[in-house]
Amino acid sequence: PPANVGRASGPPDGGWGWVVVVGAFISIGFAYAFPKGIAIFFKEIQDFFGTSYGEIAWVSSIMLATTYGAGPISSILVNRYGSRPVVIFGGLLCGIGMVSAAFCTSILQLYICVGFITGFGLALNLQPSVIIIGKYFLKRRPIANGLAMAGSPVMLCTLAPLNQFLFDNFGWRGSFLILGAILLNCCVAGALFRPIRAAPASVKTQVTEEGKDALKEEVTEEAMEMSSPTNVPMENKTEKEGGKDCCEKINQYLDFSLFKHRGFLIYLIGNVLMFLGFFAPIVFLAPYAKHIGIDEYSAAFLLSILAIVDMIARPTTGIIANSKWVRPRIQYFFSFSIAFNGTCHLLCPLASGYTGLVVYSIFFGLAFGMVCAMLFETLMDLVGAARFTSAVGLVTIAECCTILLGPPIGGTLIDTFGDYKYMFIKCGAVMVLAGTFLFIMNYYNYRMLAKEEKERKAKEEDLKSVRTENEGRNNWNKETAQDGPELEPLREEQEGLKKEVNGT
Repeated sequence: PPANVGRASGPPDGGWGWVVVVGAFISIGFAYAFPKGIAIFFKEIQDFFGTSYGEIAWVSSIMLATTYGAGPISSILVNRYGSRPVVIFGGLLCGIGMVSAAFCTSILQLYICVGFITGFGLALNLQPSVIIIGKYFLKRRPIANGLAMAGSPVMLCTLAPLNQFLFDNFGWRGSFLILGAILLNCCVAGALFRPIRAAPASVKTQVTEEGKDALKEEVTEEAMEMSSPTNVPMENKTEKEGGKDCCEKINQYLDFSLFKHRGFLIYLIGNVLMFLGFFAPIVFLAPYAKHIGIDEYSAAFLLSILAIVDMIARPTTGIIANSKWVRPRIQYFFSFSIAFNGTCHLLCPLASGYTGLVVYSIFFGLAFGMVCAMLFETLMDLVGAARFTSAVGLVTIAECCTILLGPPIGGTLIDTFGDYKYMFIKCGAVMVLAGTFLFIMNYYNYRMLAKEEKERKAKEEDLKSVRTENEGRNNWNKETAQDGPELEPLREEQEGLKKEVNGT
C-alpha cells in the first residue's frame, strides 16, 4: 500500500500528555522517594529489634533491588496489558505491603513485607510511568522526563518531615499503616494513564507494537516457506515452528538482541558500577546526622534540603539536555553528572557540624537530580523509542544486584570501623570510576558511529556510481541497437576491407 495510507499520527507532544506527566510525577515520586524516606525509622527499628547497621540497611536495599529487579516483569506486563492496569495493581500491592509491615514481629518479616511486596509494587509503578512518557512525547521528551522525575525530590521533601511527625505521634507501626494508605494514591495516578488510540490500518504502528525483530522473523519465515520445495513434509515444518514459538514470544517482550548493541552495553556496564554507590549515601544521611548528635527534625530536614535542590535540578537539567548544544552529545553530560556526584561523596567527610552537612546536602541534591533526570533519557537516546521498553527491563534487572549490595556494604563498613566516612569514600570512588568509564567509552562509541556513518555514505556513493555506469551502458546498447539499419553499409564496407587485407 502507499506510504501515506492509514498512517498514524506521531506522539502528541502535549494535550493529555501533560496529565500523564502528572500521573508519572506521583508514581515515579513514590517509587524513588519512598525507599529513601523510610530511612527515618531505621534508628528506632534498629533499637526495637536489636539489629546492626548492616542488617537494618537490607530493608531499603531489598526494596530498591526488587524495584529494579522486577523491571522485566513490569515491562512484559506493560506490553501485554498496558500501563494503566499495571500501575493500579502496583499501588494496591504497595498499600498491602506497608499495612502488613505494621504487624511484623521480626526483621525477617520486614524484609518480606517492606522489601519484597512493597518493592514489587513500586516496580509496577516505575516502569510503566517511564514507558508511557516515551509514547506521548518526542520533541519535548527531555523536558517531560525532567518534570516527571521531579516527583522524586518533591515526595522526598514531603515524606522526610512527615515520617518524623508520624513517628513522634503514632510510632513506627502506626506510621506504616498511614503510609500504606498514602501509597494507594498510586492507583489514582495509574488511572490517568490513558492509552493512545492508534489508527487501525497503520503499518508503522504495527511495527512499533510488535517490534522490528518480530516483523523480520515473520518475513524470513514466509520467504523460507516460499523457497522450500513442495515435497517437504508438513511435520518437519510444524516441529520447527513449535520450537521457535517460545523464543519468539520471549523476544517479543524482551529484545535480547540489545546485548549486541555497543552503546547499550556501555550504558549497562557504567550504570551497574554506578549503582554500587548511588543509594547508600542518601539512605545513611539522616542516621549519620543523628549519630554525630544532631536532633531528629534537623536530621530529617537534611533530606528536605537535598530534595528541594533536587526538585529544581531535575527540570533544569531536562531543559539543558534538550538544548541544541547538549542533546547531540548528551552521553558526555550524563558521564559528568555521575563523576560530579561521586566527588561530592568524597568531600563529605570534610564537612564538620550541621552547616557542613547542609552544604553537602545542597551539592548532593544538585548532582543527584542531574543523574536522575538523564537516567532514562540517555538510554532512549541510545536504543530508540521502539526498543526502549525492552531496554528498561534488561537494564533494571542487571542493576538490581549492585543496588541490593550497595547499602549493606555501606552498613558493614560502618559496623566495622565505627565511622561513616569510609562508607562515603567508597561510594564516591565507585561513582567517579563509573563516570570516567562512561566518558571514555562514550567518546569511543561516538568515534565509531561517525566512522560507520562515513563508511555507509561511501558505500552508497559507490553503489550510485555503479548504478549510473550500468545505466549508461544499457542506454548505449539501446542506442546502438536502434541505429543498426542505418550503419549496415559501413559494416559491409569494413568487412570488405578486412577480406582484402587478409588476401594480400
